[in-house]
Amino acid sequence: MTAELLAGLSHAMELEKSHAKELQAPGEDNQMNLMFMSLLKMRLFESQSLDFSEELHQGVPMTACNASLGHPPFLILQGIPGMEDKHRWISIPFSSMYFVTILGNCTIIFIICTERSLHKPMFLLLCMLALTDLGMSTTTIPKVLCIFWFGQNEISFVGCLVQLFFIHSISALQSAILMTMAFDRYVAICEPLRYATILSHSRIGLIGILSVVRAILFILPMPVLLQKMPFHANHVIPNTYCEHMAVVKMVCVDTTVNRIYGLVVALLVAGLDISAIASSYVLIIRAVLRLSSKEAHHKAVNTCTAHICVMLISYTPSLFSFLTHRFGRGIPPHVHTILGNLYFLVPPTLNPIIYAVKTKEFRDKLTKYGCWTKEPMTIARGQKPV
Repeated sequence: MTAELLAGLSHAMELEKSHAKELQAPGEDNQMNLMFMSLLKMRLFESQSLDFSEELHQGVPMTACNASLGHPPFLILQGIPGMEDKHRWISIPFSSMYFVTILGNCTIIFIICTERSLHKPMFLLLCMLALTDLGMSTTTIPKVLCIFWFGQNEISFVGCLVQLFFIHSISALQSAILMTMAFDRYVAICEPLRYATILSHSRIGLIGILSVVRAILFILPMPVLLQKMPFHANHVIPNTYCEHMAVVKMVCVDTTVNRIYGLVVALLVAGLDISAIASSYVLIIRAVLRLSSKEAHHKAVNTCTAHICVMLISYTPSLFSFLTHRFGRGIPPHVHTILGNLYFLVPPTLNPIIYAVKTKEFRDKLTKYGCWTKEPMTIARGQKPV
């Protein structure tokens, strides 16, 4: 299609040259001919640009690629495609949820750090999860709000790669923490007498360090591979942040290695972690079914409820974003972009609320600091308080 348009443009220029002598006289007919030829060239250029944009959106390599140019100095983040006029209205829920994220997760970190009675494996892992929630949302949402409020769509190429690295490395770190939390629940229910021995503070710290190292080693090759690749002249990313596959689609040479590596990393990280979480809960269910007391059943289920909720709201948006980038060609771009942004807002906003509601020890500490008000307890005459 691009070759045909260029051929048409060449033909139009030849026609213009052949009639140059006739068009030298400034008559009315000649002016009309000049206008016609100019319009024809404009239409051909517009058609060529539209064809380039369509190829870029579909991820098809463009014919115009100068490998010697390398990467551009900056990229353009479009925002939410097709909804640019509504950016200010969309920023209201985004900024509100980001404020709740900062407040809730900072509260969790502060209370766990200051209360020695909460220095247990479960709450130390919750503190790590809160740190990843803060990191994930802060990596993306401030730039998103700058796009919505001030129209600052430009991002430097190095800044884009740095954002890409932190998005995916923090996501991999968060997945490792969720897997460790599932193992924590398994030990607490199936091996309660050995709980403090198996999950000591030193082992929790070691797990945290290994999770960070794993995330860095898996994700670092992604920006390194992209750094030396040539990019298309049209460097507009139809999104609000630099995601790996969105940046890969901007490259104008073969990206098979990048695509395969991204897929392998996703399958290794999410696949192994989700398998470990599922195995932990299968063993937990088997242990719970052996309990004879209904009260013990209720306590065991209540212990796992918060983690199950957090796990579902964390993995669902990330899984959707991963699948739509590779297989969701029929999904409108604005729907994909909005749901992709919810991954950086919904889990970090809801995680503190879920643990505040479902965890009694943490709720009691919130009451101590005035963040949670206990309901007044009415005791009938002759009854003892429970």
